[in-house]
Amino acid sequence: MNSHSRFARAERPVEALLVGAGAFGRSLLGQGRRMALLNVRIAVDTSVDRAVEAFLATGWNASDIAACRTAAEARAAWDAGLCVASARLADVLALPVDIVVEASGHPEAGAAHAMAALEAGRHVALVTKETDSVVGPYLAHAARERGLVCTPVDGDQPALLIALVTWAETLGLPILAAGKSSEYDFVLDEDGEGIASEGRFAAVPGFSVVSRLGDGAVAEVVSRRAALAHQLPQRAVPDLCELAVVANATGLTPDVPGFHVPIARIEEVASLFETRDCGGLLKGTRRLDVFNALRGPGDVSFAGGVFVTVRCEDTETWAVLAGKGHTMSRGGDAAMIWIPRHLLGIEAPISLLDAVINGVSVAGSPTPVVDLVGRTTLALVAGTRLVAEGHHHTIQGVGPELVPAAPLASSRAAPYYLLSGRRLLRDLPAGVEITLADIEPAESTLLTLRRRQDALFFGAADAEPSPQAALA
Repeated sequence: MNSHSRFARAERPVEALLVGAGAFGRSLLGQGRRMALLNVRIAVDTSVDRAVEAFLATGWNASDIAACRTAAEARAAWDAGLCVASARLADVLALPVDIVVEASGHPEAGAAHAMAALEAGRHVALVTKETDSVVGPYLAHAARERGLVCTPVDGDQPALLIALVTWAETLGLPILAAGKSSEYDFVLDEDGEGIASEGRFAAVPGFSVVSRLGDGAVAEVVSRRAALAHQLPQRAVPDLCELAVVANATGLTPDVPGFHVPIARIEEVASLFETRDCGGLLKGTRRLDVFNALRGPGDVSFAGGVFVTVRCEDTETWAVLAGKGHTMSRGGDAAMIWIPRHLLGIEAPISLLDAVINGVSVAGSPTPVVDLVGRTTLALVAGTRLVAEGHHHTIQGVGPELVPAAPLASSRAAPYYLLSGRRLLRDLPAGVEITLADIEPAESTLLTLRRRQDALFFGAADAEPSPQAALA
């Protein structure tokens, strides 16, 4: 589509307010300086100084930035045409902005910020997938009720994959699987006996024997690779979190709760994410999964991009496409269509413009399809505080799984990011789901919105129970 035509209705630049000036947020701040249709002159972070530093890091002059510690200071700075650096969303939400970009990465803060923005009549770009995985469908509904949009953003994999899946569906392509590569490639050294990933190196003696799929049985090769590379993490919480967002927008579901997450070369993906009767890993079609992209030091990267594998029903056409270099399965019955990029805030403005100018969310009207939940990976003792932390926002000792969505209940696994910040009430062995009954009760915005979501989509009788009732 011609992007100039897509946004031809714009009469002025879109005004965006950024919450969370980390790597994603800074790339958006920088991109906003280069665009005619977007301004990003307000940044909120955990301190005013951090927000100021983000503006400086993305090319703004110090004389153009105002450090604002009150709503009055923020208004004066805005009226003077300055960039507004703040530590509180409440101090800047009354400024004349069109959309709030929630990129804090914190599930509880994300819920509070998104709901505050909607209640103030602002569109929301929900970059914080941790929040989206728990209450994204409710926030989308709350936005629509107010004539607003709450959307994931291009530049991040959920929105890119939703777009690719719906594109394939529109064309009538039968989807076998959809997913993404992990954030960091598995780079095989020259002799095929060592792998580097995300700054770590692991010796993998014997890996060269299975470094190519060849004619080997897919399941056996995948299992052998995983065992040989056991020193490297092969399953990441953010990957499952992002694909929970995709499931809720598209209806696609995981083949197994923790994904197959094979280590695979790009050219092998169509063979692996194929049904078992055709030699692949999948028990059925329209599945979601992730692969760890295996490549040599000089090979092209998948760059954390997204893909769909589709059934090749039109054999003549796909034979032509195979001749042009499209990625086919070994048997020629499936093909992979892929987008080898996610450009963070560089590309995110497309979704912001669509939300404000065209009233469009890339996710459409999501509904609860799956829940991201936690299962212990080691024994945890009573009193342990579960905290999602680090670059991957992972709770130590708790692994991720995607299970069919259902209302909160003491007898079922709790959403992964409702666990964060809570202490365990009892000892738990390794390998068990963590339920609401296992953690101390505590009220939060995220929990309140999740109750509302359960009431809306599942008809839960009580959307706002007390903490004790929630555990009953």
